Amino acid sequence: MFEGLLNAFRAPDLRRRILFVAGAILVFRLLAHVPVPGVDKTQLGNFLSNNGIFGLLDLFSGGGLTNFSVVALGVNPYINASIIMQLMTGVIPSLQQLQREGEYGRTKINQYTRYLAVPMALLQAYGFLALLNSQGALKTPFDLGSWETITQIITMTAGSTALMWIGELITEKGIGNGVSFIIFAGIVSKVPGALGGFLQNPDLAQLGLLGIMAIAAVAVIIYIQEGQRRIPIQYASRVRGRRMYQGGQTFLPLRVNQAGVIPIIFAVSILLFPVQIAGYFTTSPGLIGSIAQTISAWLSRGSWLYVLLYFVLTVGFTYFYTAFTFKPDETAEELRKNGGFIPGIRPGRPTQDYLARVVTRITVAGALFLGIVAAAPPFIALIQPSFQNYALGGTGILIVVSVVVETMKQLEAQLLIRQYEGFIR
Repeated sequence: MFEGLLNAFRAPDLRRRILFVAGAILVFRLLAHVPVPGVDKTQLGNFLSNNGIFGLLDLFSGGGLTNFSVVALGVNPYINASIIMQLMTGVIPSLQQLQREGEYGRTKINQYTRYLAVPMALLQAYGFLALLNSQGALKTPFDLGSWETITQIITMTAGSTALMWIGELITEKGIGNGVSFIIFAGIVSKVPGALGGFLQNPDLAQLGLLGIMAIAAVAVIIYIQEGQRRIPIQYASRVRGRRMYQGGQTFLPLRVNQAGVIPIIFAVSILLFPVQIAGYFTTSPGLIGSIAQTISAWLSRGSWLYVLLYFVLTVGFTYFYTAFTFKPDETAEELRKNGGFIPGIRPGRPTQDYLARVVTRITVAGALFLGIVAAAPPFIALIQPSFQNYALGGTGILIVVSVVVETMKQLEAQLLIRQYEGFIR
């Protein structure tokens, strides 16, 4: 692996891409330590430690919430905007037509997503400040008529927009998916603090158990993430003009987990919404305050409903995202146009139905895998409270391993083009 990384640095264009990603992550980490004034960090830390969902959001932002930095919202507004745009694409004919227009259509949809992310960031900034005010964590008066509140909202929105821009620059000029890299950097940045906290009160038995669980989790994650069903494809000999093209045989790889880590991020975003809304009214008198406090308690980290919803939403979004990204009808049509067919399956509609059945079956394993990885740590923490501080470990490991594997594969492809020996042996 290290030799392959050295080979990557020997290629000037790859070296520029790697250094660009490193520089972008450095900018993100610097922004994560630029605080927005007006918050009691002690009260904020107590609130985050007792709220698993906001703790996960803090994990994604690399401690941005703990520091109440300008990037406290992370890329969550952009993710929520992406969810809304994908749902709208499935029901609005004009967006469906735009999606079929190839690169131009995807570029326009991404542009609409960016536009939608800005008002989403404004709303989430306001909501988070309202939530902090209800918890007594704000030092400044919370009022849209006050200059302090307006400054805080604009600053947090600008930070989230800047992070979205950095992520897109990484995708365009670096290696890998920019948003995934930012989340990856946020998770990895929490490791030194976690190690420091452990060394203050070391428990070797617990460390050994966690180490074994982490190694097993990494092995299972890599095994499932790289698992695929290979559909054999046969190409018949064909004549075009005066040339005759020989037929051949290849395969269509269908990954067990085609959705990656996106369903977990979607599930967290959906779970975060009712908690954030309820947080506005927890201090309200009467029935409204009681309902808000009940919702906050039901969706807290120590709730069985939280674990169940986390699992169900992750499984559901896995099916949704797989259906959104893999189109059996388009794949069957492309095979027909290129003279390809699946042995024993007629081209056209039978091929489409066959691919849909295969994807549905293999997605069962991928969806259950993601659901277990997401829900198992908080489930274990409910049974064994001593593991409460590690309830976010499964999601973090999954994201880190997935980003590392995908980045290695992209570097591998680039190195093979340049006839270097890459990472994968």
